[in-house]
Amino acid sequence: MSRLVREDQVTVRRVLKVNHAGETGAIKIYAAQIAVARRLFPYIVPELDQMRLDEIDHCRLFRDAMPSRDARPCRIMALWSLGGYVLGAMTALMGERMVWICTEAVESTVHQHLEEQLHFLASRDADLHALISSIQEQEIAHLREAQRRQDGQGWLHAVSVRIIGFLTDLMIWLSTWGDSTWMRRELAAARSA
Repeated sequence: MSRLVREDQVTVRRVLKVNHAGETGAIKIYAAQIAVARRLFPYIVPELDQMRLDEIDHCRLFRDAMPSRDARPCRIMALWSLGGYVLGAMTALMGERMVWICTEAVESTVHQHLEEQLHFLASRDADLHALISSIQEQEIAHLREAQRRQDGQGWLHAVSVRIIGFLTDLMIWLSTWGDSTWMRRELAAARSA
């Protein structure tokens, strides 16, 4: 970490903060969905619980990576927790299909941000790059499973994915103090070069 310029160190800390916070939000989404699904559609609880366990592991891995990079948990962790739980409960109460739409929307948004982070970290922090790459594989598996479990798309899917994706992006932007916008621009510039 010491070889990184100060701006890069700050961004690496923000990456860890937002990823840790995002995993906390995901844990809460799944917890709320599981609570509702136990009563309404219990046959999906094992899959949701496995995804929740994956998110718990990811959260722990990001938390463990923080001390060596002088990172601390996000200041708006309570908002991630509350927002995640409310989103999970609302989508589950709207039905099984909405559970999978929610997972698709969140995971596709997260995948885009992880891609941006991997691009940023490639020449800056090899260990964190490897950690995020391994986590991204499981997040993509969650995305694919959510897509597989849906019976077509349509207006509900299109509107819900956009709204949930926007809310996820907003939380990421707030948690990185806008650095997610900067990383997105850097990635776009690198791809067009």
